[in-house]
Amino acid sequence: DVQLVESGGGAVQAGGSLRLSCAVSGLTYTSYCLAWFRQAPGKEREGVARLDIMGGTWFADSAKGRFTIAQDKGKNTLHLQMTTLKSEDTATYYCAAAKAGCGRAGWTLRNYIDWGQGTQVTVSS
Repeated sequence: DVQLVESGGGAVQAGGSLRLSCAVSGLTYTSYCLAWFRQAPGKEREGVARLDIMGGTWFADSAKGRFTIAQDKGKNTLHLQMTTLKSEDTATYYCAAAKAGCGRAGWTLRNYIDWGQGTQVTVSS
């Protein structure tokens, strides 16, 4: 079974940075997409960044130029580096895995079959 465990969330002032990590275990899919989603109170869960087995990356418009996504395969960890944080980035951030490449998985929630428990990010202005 795939297990995803997020860490690195916290409180930060606007303009600051945070690095989220997702420890990935049990991932044996021959093709996969690893992604970060977030959900703010009262809002739907939305995609932030995703990365596939070939290292291809995709970003939501809100994340472009500010966030980077990377996988440390040696440590089986997915990272989300967030810079120039804004109050609207406040949300619970989730790591997720799809059993398909990122081109097919897209941002569609039902395509992601494995989810972590989430880590809270709070950005104060």
